[in-house]
Formats: sequence, C-alpha cells, structure tokens
Amino acid sequence: MKKIRPFVLALIGFLSAGTALAKSKKLESIPSGRDSDVRVFFSNGKNISGLEALKEMQKGVDFSLWIAGNQFFAMPEVLGRFQKEHPEIKSIGLITLPPGKIARAILAGGWTYKGRDFLLRPDLYTTVDIAHLKSLKKAGLVNRYFTYLHNQLALMVAKGNPKHIHGIADLGRPRLRIFLPNPVTEGIMSVYGEETLKQHHLWKKLTQGKICAGCWGAPNVYFTRVHHREIPKAINAGRADVGLVWATENVHAVRKGYSVQGVSLPVQDSLKNKVNYIASVLKNGAHRKNAEIYASYLKTKKAQTAYADYGFAKASATDFIMRPIP
Repeated sequence: MKKIRPFVLALIGFLSAGTALAKSKKLESIPSGRDSDVRVFFSNGKNISGLEALKEMQKGVDFSLWIAGNQFFAMPEVLGRFQKEHPEIKSIGLITLPPGKIARAILAGGWTYKGRDFLLRPDLYTTVDIAHLKSLKKAGLVNRYFTYLHNQLALMVAKGNPKHIHGIADLGRPRLRIFLPNPVTEGIMSVYGEETLKQHHLWKKLTQGKICAGCWGAPNVYFTRVHHREIPKAINAGRADVGLVWATENVHAVRKGYSVQGVSLPVQDSLKNKVNYIASVLKNGAHRKNAEIYASYLKTKKAQTAYADYGFAKASATDFIMRPIP
C-alpha cells in the first residue's frame, strides 16, 4: 500500500473536523434578503454579493473579515484604499452583520443561507463588545485585540423634527413611535443603548422585560429584526418618529437622501468616550498573514481618514496598542 502523504492526512482531518462540527453545532443563519451584508471585493474593482459571495469564500479568498454591521457603507472605500496598496491581495470576503450574530457563527463554524450550509470562519473579526471576544477566547480562537475606531450614540428623527424630540428623556413620551436596535445581537443596544436608557430610568418602561428581535417591547416600541439600519428606513417611510442609532447612521441616511435628521446627545448619553470598535485576528485563520497586514492598515492615516469621512471618530496611538483579552 502506498504511503499517504502528510498533507493528505491533514486535509482528511480538516474535512472530518468540519463534518463533525456541522453535525454537532447548528450553523448561524443569515436572514433572508441580506445579500448586501455578504460581499467579496476583488482588486480589479469587481464585487459580488449574497450566495455567490459565500460560494467564493468557501472556494477560497485571500482573506476574510466579519465586522460590526454599521460599517457596511464605509467598506467599499476602506477596502478600496487597502487593495490599491496591496494589489497582491486580490479577493477579500466581507460579512457585515450584528457582532453578536457573527460571534455565534464563528463559534458554530459557519453560516446557513438560502438552504445551504457554508463551513467558514473569518481571519479577522471586529465588534463593539469585549464580551464577544471573551467567548471566542474561551473557545481558543483569539487572544489579543486592539481598538481601531470610535463612535457615539445619537437619535434619528424625521426632517424638521416635527415631534420636537431633543434627548433621551423624550423617549419616555407615550405616543411616540420608537424604533430601537434589538438587544439580542446588536452591540449598540446590548452594551451602550441599555446603559443610556437605564441612566434615564427608561429601560424597563421601553422593553417591558422583553429581550428579543423583530418584536415589540412596550406597545409603541419596536426592536429591529436584524440591523439598526432598519431605523432610517422606518422614519423615512413615516412608520416611526424616533430611533436610537450611531451618529454615523445619521450621516449615511442624510447622504442617501432620506428625509431624516440627527439629534446629538450630551456626552453622558452619547457615551462618546466609551464606544470602542475592537479587532482581533483569529489565531488559526487560514490567511493570518494577510489579516495581520490588514490589521496594520487599519492603524494608518489612510484607513482612519476613510472611516472619518463617514462620521466615525479616529482612534489614537494608545488605542492601537495590542492588549490581551481579559
């Protein structure tokens, strides 16, 4: 009998492990209609999305990043600048969903979309909640992180602010139609929005004890199904009076021509000094070298400026220091 080569044994082991993983854990589902959250960017300027992108990721891209979803509108510019500097990285897989949902997919080993399973993991993951990284560390997948961006909470209202909404306290008014990010998978709510609402003694009143997605808390309060980017659409369509969003969401919605405007919040409510976007390279990622090149790029002036153009706050040299996950 011929001797089996080591790389063949390794491949058999990998496939066996993937099959076992799929059988032992339920893969995380990508909600229907979320093609725009699953993309592959090519260095020639082409990009694909949805099922076609997932197939390409499974086939093999030069590296993949799964990131907190509210960055989706900035990514063509951010990745475009990166690929101009690194043309050798010809394809980048990108998934922009709520970070809690992504963390579950990483732990499960992939996604289910349109009736198909995709055994995948990213090379780099970003979130706004350190708890997500702690769960990945416990699974032996990551060990260090750095901060690369900042943001802040704001309110979004209809253009002209017809309901005269000026701050978080106004969310206690009973007749307002309120949209809030869901507290199940959206870090904006589970980490930051909850804190702000509790400061104003509104958390219990607005949630009515319900921690859910695509559902109603109080009779006038709706929690988004997947993304807080559902909020500008609802306000623009006249289905909501006010929503809690990232300040960057206001910038993007106005650029898109939505009939909305932002309401800035004081620091104690915007949590401007607390909102950190943190990134971690997976220890055993298939393209760790490329992921580390991208992690270094995030700290450059070009990347920081690209994000700042969309309303994000730049990180500092101190933020960029690698830290152990607690």
